Amino acid sequence: MSNLTYTIIFYLFAVITLCSAAFVVFSKNVIYSAFSLLFTFFGVAALYVFLSADFIAVTQVVVYVGGILVLLLFGVMFTKSIMNTEMQTDVLHIVPGTLILAGIIGALLYTFYTTHTWMPSNKQLYGSIVERIGYETMSHFVLPFEMVSILLLAALIGAAFLARFDKPDKTKS
Repeated sequence: MSNLTYTIIFYLFAVITLCSAAFVVFSKNVIYSAFSLLFTFFGVAALYVFLSADFIAVTQVVVYVGGILVLLLFGVMFTKSIMNTEMQTDVLHIVPGTLILAGIIGALLYTFYTTHTWMPSNKQLYGSIVERIGYETMSHFVLPFEMVSILLLAALIGAAFLARFDKPDKTKS
């Protein structure tokens, strides 16, 4: 593919990421914000792919989309069904948020235009670091890897224990 095609695809993912992130911030409905966060995470993962950071992109999808976002959605949905409350946010700070956004964009643009030594590289990166990370994890770091898996299993069992819903039994009294 040509450089123009890569540029168009990059800007498409950048716009998707920024628009969905803005929707996360400005939406009053918590469920809609959580689903917009899904698109934000996928957009960030796609930008990592463009940076030739495939392991970080896959980690982004697995950890944030697969783990944290699903946990957030389940938490919001269970809380809504248990509490029977309307999940709407009442506070919306548009003016301070817009001022902070303008300051950050201004600082990024100033940095971009004053850094004259920055030039995109024509060098293509080939291969993947995933194989090396897998080898190191399964050879030199297998004990910490297994310890983390046991810790995560204990956290999962604890969360399932805390989330279970026991109805009071009226026959025992």
